[in-house]
Amino acid sequence: MLFGLSKLRRNDDTQATAPSRAWGRSQRQGEWMSREEAIMGTAVRVELWAPQREQGEAAIDAVMAEMHRIDRTMSPHKADSELSIINREAARHAVPLSAEMARLVSRAIDFSRLSDGAFDITYAGVGQLYDYRAGIKPSDEAVAAAKPTVGWRHLILDREQRTLRFAREGVRIDLGGFAKGHAVDNSVAILRRMGIANASVAAGGDSYVMGDRGGRPWSIGIRDPQRDSGVVAVLPLEDTSISTSGDYERFFIEDGVRHHHLLDPRTGRSPRALRSVTILAADGLTSEALSKCLFVMGLDAGMRLVESQPGVDAVVVDAQGALHYSSGLLDGAAAPAQ
Repeated sequence: MLFGLSKLRRNDDTQATAPSRAWGRSQRQGEWMSREEAIMGTAVRVELWAPQREQGEAAIDAVMAEMHRIDRTMSPHKADSELSIINREAARHAVPLSAEMARLVSRAIDFSRLSDGAFDITYAGVGQLYDYRAGIKPSDEAVAAAKPTVGWRHLILDREQRTLRFAREGVRIDLGGFAKGHAVDNSVAILRRMGIANASVAAGGDSYVMGDRGGRPWSIGIRDPQRDSGVVAVLPLEDTSISTSGDYERFFIEDGVRHHHLLDPRTGRSPRALRSVTILAADGLTSEALSKCLFVMGLDAGMRLVESQPGVDAVVVDAQGALHYSSGLLDGAAAPAQ
């Protein structure tokens, strides 16, 4: 059953550049514009309203340039990226980090500690053994051999000296969606600096809605994991980060079992209790990390974690297709979508 939340969710502490409800005459003088590009292995889309087309085009150009910059820095597939250099050298010596990378690794460690390892950027030690396009999963023996290289405690981060060292050979990190959440956060900051007050920025499953859409809240649909074209909920949002993790994004089925890319770092296998997790938060790093945490931890433990975090909400679809909301959304969860 499809539900629409009747209660608007927004982050009241957002530092907007201008009032978001500047419609009427100003709306007629400006226009909505959008662009989509393939960056970081996913679709990056920007939609915004600008008083002048030149301002809007320049803002979109700046966002796309930032997305490309982060891809060059944090891609595990580019040999000269900062992340690839870390993976090659950090087991041998402490690697100097950029301020940006040091902050991301530090935040990642914080989320690992918070979730008791359900979120862990060292999952790559096992994750690299899967080939979802070819439908290949590693044997139990291969997973067992790789598991000693997985564990956030292998990351020796010197915050003062801004260096990172791996505690053992074979450790690898992959920022994955965490980098996309960071890219969205940076893009939103760029748009605000450029005078844009109403926009949507999305990079795969991570997005942020600024202000409103034509005087009304943005209506964000939560995809039905059981139907490609369906949605299970519609959320009215302003100034909110949204991250969705679902088992339908990259997967293959073998002997009736779905093997998807959302691995439990502690087991090296795909959790199957949930189909989709959407997190609403103030920033993309938080929403992205907690979407992975909840998916891996399962409904009960994951929801307890969400409820412990101020300003965070969740929408979850479990393996049976049942819909679950965090308490911050329950006031509006009984209103059927129109």
